[in-house]
Amino acid sequence: MASTQQTAGAATPAPPRVPEDCRVYAVGDIHGRADLLARLHRFIRADAESARVRRKVLVYLGDYVDRGYQSREVINMLVHMPLGGFESVHIKGNHEDLMLDYLDGGDGRIWLFNGGDATLDSYDVSVFDPYLRGSELERLRRRLLAELPAEHLAFLRRLTIRHTVGDYLFVHAGVRPGVPLDDQREKDLIWIRGPFLDATDDFGKVVVHGHTISMAPELKDNRIGIDTGAYATNRLTCLVLEGADRRILQT
Repeated sequence: MASTQQTAGAATPAPPRVPEDCRVYAVGDIHGRADLLARLHRFIRADAESARVRRKVLVYLGDYVDRGYQSREVINMLVHMPLGGFESVHIKGNHEDLMLDYLDGGDGRIWLFNGGDATLDSYDVSVFDPYLRGSELERLRRRLLAELPAEHLAFLRRLTIRHTVGDYLFVHAGVRPGVPLDDQREKDLIWIRGPFLDATDDFGKVVVHGHTISMAPELKDNRIGIDTGAYATNRLTCLVLEGADRRILQT
């Protein structure tokens, strides 16, 4: 005898979940706003007091630097003042990619025009002319390397590209539709916009990302975007996942 579920048609897919033994906190793009990060950390700490789970996972989705004027303070907080009792995961954003490229000998002008001047200022390296050329860019790079604490550079170099918990994939920007998750390119994971944002594909995991600003968190069937433009709006967003539940914390 056919079951009611079979008679009515295909079963409703189970909602995406994280493992029963953990609660996940995912933080959107910080962009040099240490003040907002400190406030959000207080919210997260208070929220986590109610957690009866064994694991608390804190995933930062990248773009710690640029645009806001406290990039040094943000990295210092993440390196030296991590929230106790959490597994912390730090994902690489496109702004860290630009900064590292410059530190490793790249041109650097794209970085400067995209908020890198604010990061330099936070390390007491002032830029008065965004139209710098070869030798001037090289002198600026040497000054930044001299001011950049070794532990800050080590933090930037060990950033991860992706993280998976249960039915969720955490990346900075998104994924390339039609490409298996295991075959995704680093460039897409930290830079993609349109093809990913417009896709209705089932990616195999719900993709939690930042990178593209929206005035409110975007909760779609296949993705969740939590970059709410903190550097300009004062709204730094955190997605909380527990079992099949989703909640938002926000400054």
